[in-house]
Amino acid sequence: MNSNSGKGPHREISAQQLAAMIDDGAATVVDVREADEFAAGHIPGAVNMPLSTFRPSNLPVEPGKTLVLNCQGGKRSAMALDKCGAAQESVDTHLAGGFAGWEAAKLPVER
Repeated sequence: MNSNSGKGPHREISAQQLAAMIDDGAATVVDVREADEFAAGHIPGAVNMPLSTFRPSNLPVEPGKTLVLNCQGGKRSAMALDKCGAAQESVDTHLAGGFAGWEAAKLPVER
């Protein structure tokens, strides 16, 4: 019955919100899909950190920017956020609907 399937306080933002944050220079995007998925298409400027080897301690730190995780549909980015929470990292934001949502919003894709 709980709409928040996870236990953690994951903040979801829409593709449009993320696009605006990127335009404002206010977001760093970390794509947790595997390298082949990333190569097939990703959010422009995103950093690839596959979930299979994901370590919160390796996340890029850019003062003044919100770190936003994304995957294909939202499940893997939530799993990565769980790892961040367990490591006491202050990362709590991911893209609602993942890369599929980004593409559905007709936003730019880098290949």
